[in-house]
Amino acid sequence: MMNRREAIRQVTAMLGGVVFVGSGDLLTAVEHAHARVTASRAQIGAFTAQDVALLDEVADTILPETKTPGAKAAKVGSFMAVMVTDTYDDRQQAIFRDGMQKLNEAGFMAKSPAERLAFLEQLDREQKAYMDTRAQGAPVHYFRQMKELTLFGYFTSEIGCTQAMRYRETPGRFDPCVPYTPGETTWAGHA
Repeated sequence: MMNRREAIRQVTAMLGGVVFVGSGDLLTAVEHAHARVTASRAQIGAFTAQDVALLDEVADTILPETKTPGAKAAKVGSFMAVMVTDTYDDRQQAIFRDGMQKLNEAGFMAKSPAERLAFLEQLDREQKAYMDTRAQGAPVHYFRQMKELTLFGYFTSEIGCTQAMRYRETPGRFDPCVPYTPGETTWAGHA
């Protein structure tokens, strides 16, 4: 079994060092979340199978299948449900669930892939403007939560670590300066 701790650190650094959840032991929470996602795809906390399907579609719109499997294949919807259930406080959970309701009211699931992408791009612009002007201590925008959890869940999943990034099992030799060719995938953390 791969230890994802280093990959989590790299994803956190890649996203500007943002800590995604309020938990003090983030690494352990992520490892448990991935284990629970693998164990069950049924109801997770207050999240129904339909909720997880919505989150999978949101995540797959953000990170679709290309040369590598997309976010849905990495079960990111289930990962988000576990992380929100296990690590978000009541206020953060309410914001996230309210955001899901807004997506449902907008008919997200009935939209075509192109319409979904345009809709999420608009939400991303809204959350950016909101985050830039929000007062200290004001809640985070729900789409910011969804986007961060999508990236976090994907790049700490087995698919993200082994197919979207390069992974080399350790022990291996130490290469302090590895040449990088533009367009190459990044290196995943070592086990």
